[in-house]
Amino acid sequence: MSLPTKRSATATTSTAGTSTSNTYPPMKKAKCQAASACSPLDYNKNGLHHSDDVVFDPSSMSLDDDPKLVDYRPPPAAANLSRKKATLPQPAKKLVIKLVKAKPTLPTNFEEDTWAKLQSAIKAIFLKQPAPCDLEKLYQAVNDLCLHKMGGNLYLRIEKECEAHISAALQSLVGQSPDLEVFLKLVATCWKDLCDQMLMIRGIALYLDRTYVKQTPNVRSLWDMGLQLFRKHLSLCPEVEHKTVTGILRMIERERLGESADRSLLDHLLKMFTSLGIYAESFERPFLECTSEFYAAEGMKYMQQSDVPDYLKHVESRLNEEQDRCNIYIDASTKKPLIATAETQLLERHISAILDKGFMMLMDGHRIKDLQTMYSLFLRVNALESLRQALSMYIRRTGQGIVMDEEKDKDMVSSLLEFKASLDSIWEESFSKNEGFCITIKDAFEHLINLRQNRPAELIAKFLDEKLRAGNKGTSEEELEGTLDKVLVLFRFIQGKDVFEAFYKKDLAKRLLLGKSASIDAEKSMISKLKTECGSQFTNKLEGMFKDIELSKEINESFRQSSQARTKLPSGIEMSVHVLTTGYWPTYPPMDVRLPHELNVYQDIFKEFYLSKYSGRRLMWQNSLGHCVLKAEFPKGKKELAVSLFQTVVLMLFNDAQKLSFQDIKDSTGIEDKELRRTLQSLACGKVRVLQKLPKGRDVEEDDSFVFNEGFTAPLYRIKVNAIQMKETVEENTSTTERVFQDRQYQVDAAIVRIMKTRKVLSHTLLITELFQQMSEIGRQTSPSSETLLLDIDIDETNILCCKQLKFPIKPADLKKRIESLIDREYLERDKNNPQIYNYLA
Repeated sequence: MSLPTKRSATATTSTAGTSTSNTYPPMKKAKCQAASACSPLDYNKNGLHHSDDVVFDPSSMSLDDDPKLVDYRPPPAAANLSRKKATLPQPAKKLVIKLVKAKPTLPTNFEEDTWAKLQSAIKAIFLKQPAPCDLEKLYQAVNDLCLHKMGGNLYLRIEKECEAHISAALQSLVGQSPDLEVFLKLVATCWKDLCDQMLMIRGIALYLDRTYVKQTPNVRSLWDMGLQLFRKHLSLCPEVEHKTVTGILRMIERERLGESADRSLLDHLLKMFTSLGIYAESFERPFLECTSEFYAAEGMKYMQQSDVPDYLKHVESRLNEEQDRCNIYIDASTKKPLIATAETQLLERHISAILDKGFMMLMDGHRIKDLQTMYSLFLRVNALESLRQALSMYIRRTGQGIVMDEEKDKDMVSSLLEFKASLDSIWEESFSKNEGFCITIKDAFEHLINLRQNRPAELIAKFLDEKLRAGNKGTSEEELEGTLDKVLVLFRFIQGKDVFEAFYKKDLAKRLLLGKSASIDAEKSMISKLKTECGSQFTNKLEGMFKDIELSKEINESFRQSSQARTKLPSGIEMSVHVLTTGYWPTYPPMDVRLPHELNVYQDIFKEFYLSKYSGRRLMWQNSLGHCVLKAEFPKGKKELAVSLFQTVVLMLFNDAQKLSFQDIKDSTGIEDKELRRTLQSLACGKVRVLQKLPKGRDVEEDDSFVFNEGFTAPLYRIKVNAIQMKETVEENTSTTERVFQDRQYQVDAAIVRIMKTRKVLSHTLLITELFQQMSEIGRQTSPSSETLLLDIDIDETNILCCKQLKFPIKPADLKKRIESLIDREYLERDKNNPQIYNYLA
């Protein structure tokens, strides 16, 4: 086939005195000649001519003929005319030159012949045979058809040809191998062949794809057209589609059961579904249903057969497997619903069973890793609230066993510290320091530590006394400081902080007065921690005790340098006096004793000195708190005995007697009977037996006699004789507790009077309500470390009023009693007309 060839036509003109030429002018005059060639010719009546446009009509030219040169010459007469005779130019006349020839035409059957060539090539591609001609010629053929507006027919013919072959290929899969894996490989091969064939066809018809397809709306590209045809005929072969999906699901199930699977084959087939746009409908929905059924059955089976740690590991492994499956061959859009389905069947349905069956076991065993796994899995299904409730229940149940067991009161605080440390470790490592779990631990601990009212507060104070007391060997300052910080955590949970204060103050007084404090720095550090926690008012008395000790040192130094000490003191005796402020120190019951003459003289001289320096004050001697160091001479050597004042009084009786009865000692010392028995028991029945009791025994009876133990011996020069009476008694505990309750009553009374003084008249209900509101506002405005100690009242879950800063419980019935007490003491009075209304009496 020959394509039309462009020919050129040239018209040349000349002015008078020139001749026409059949050739192109020289290149140097191309500009002028070009202008001349584009101007039509015109003649005026004088024979002169002017150039004008010359118009060509290429459509009148023949394909095979050359355009003729047209030569225009002016009339001969015009050549001899003089320029002077030239007339004005006449209006120009256009001369149009048309070369009348036939239009170019295509060869006969051009479209059919070209399609036949392309069709044979397409068939060869589908049959996997060599192309009948060169691909470049095929591409040129498509190009020629498109240039002559034949692209639409070509597209339809290619579509029809492809459909025939695709339909035949899918039909050939019907009734193929019953082995699903073999069948899947056939489908994968068919799909791969189609992709390769459509790419080759698109390569040949690329010009069609880039011109006709783009310029025509609603026409698919050749590649999309191939996919659409494959999807159409796959739907017309439901057996092939169903068998393919079933085979894929079977292979995935076998892989879940531990068998090997051809993941590349699965990846190829699932990408086929995605490319065809039928992935969600044809595969994803049945796949998720099968996954749900599979894991529902597996979850029930494993929960019955395995313990919780193994089950959690299995669930974690399964979820990781599904994650890998999505990364390798499952479409990314399926990842979220697939993981959610597995989590629902393996976790959500078994949350309660997992917690009931294994949570307490994991907590008791401190299984950090397993608890971490449980937390991470529960987090995935938004089940942390259930885990948090289980943690709260566990803390309350376990803590109740620690707090309520009275036989283990001695170890209560240490057990609570270990329990809290275990919970903190689990919270940090297993529960990712979740704030909600931290609050749960605090709430549960506060509940359990206040199950026994006041007792935990007392035991915590005693635990601190044990740690801060001298003789606590093997503990460094850093370890002691760490222990104080841990105990302070328990202190925060105590509601009866006033009980703690009372017992801590009593024990601190003994440590300071008897010189038994392990470290003054540690003591002050603990006071500082309490001050930060509860405010300066809470520690005001404790700090005052330290001030008294420091001031007493100055007083004693001043006394030793005074004239009274130098002239009147008996020789051989050294005495140090602690002058205590009554409001700072615990209240001690007075205990009478007949002191030796030397000690009485020393007391009188010191009293004279002190009152001369501080007039208007009154001194009361607390004999029960005194302690002495005696120098004793035994037949086997001299010793120094560190004893209490009562022990000193008893031992000094044996300077004048070898043997004394119980009654003799009692008459001579004037010590109260019970205290005397404890004193004699410590001297004659303890580890250090300075005296001998006759007859021997553990208890002191009225008819017993005591003699000086001449055979006493000990490896140390200074010997500490433990004073049994210094140990805390039941009566002391009861007295301390009663003082705490009395202080509480004073504070409640003060709060009620403060409100009534402002309001003057209030009903019972409004008085309680006002008390709540006013104290809540104070609590919000006053920080925990504020120096202002005000009663802040709120209602807790057990309908008990609770002071937030002092943290002691007040029952409504007790509050009503305090109101009645104020009425009896004439601070308030009932209204005569309505007994439920109270009036304040100024």
